[in-house]
Amino acid sequence: MASSVRNVDSIDTAHRAGNTKEAVMLRGLTTISLWADDVAEAARWYAEVLGAEPYFERPGPGGATAYAEFRVGDHQHELGIIDRRFAPPNGHSGPGGVVVYWHVDDVEAAVERLLALGATEYEPVTVRGEGFVTASVTDPFGNVLGVMYNQHYLDMLAGS
Repeated sequence: MASSVRNVDSIDTAHRAGNTKEAVMLRGLTTISLWADDVAEAARWYAEVLGAEPYFERPGPGGATAYAEFRVGDHQHELGIIDRRFAPPNGHSGPGGVVVYWHVDDVEAAVERLLALGATEYEPVTVRGEGFVTASVTDPFGNVLGVMYNQHYLDMLAGS
């Protein structure tokens, strides 16, 4: 008699959602890439924001920094800053598009600090529902940086 017990760990998210189509298995964020005309200056700004220096830098043509990368947060996600000369030709040229939200414990304090460091408001502090508050700024290099208090994030951390 064959067992009818399935290993939940082996069931992909598409099947859990009732979708029988083959899904692209997105397993987690690896690197978030931002663009800057002056990578060294952007790396200095983000070092101040993050309280950490880049762990990896790569020079470009002429020896100037073309790429700098930080490890950020509870899961050590990678935040890379790339010389804008290497951006795709049809890339977005101004703030907008996708906004990546980083969890912070105090959204208002985080926004205040980012503005003090030279960012400009993109979206004001907004309560999205119980346990969810967002805001976003444009960094001095034209990238949108989102901050968010997310109770679900904290609940997941507590369970891991």
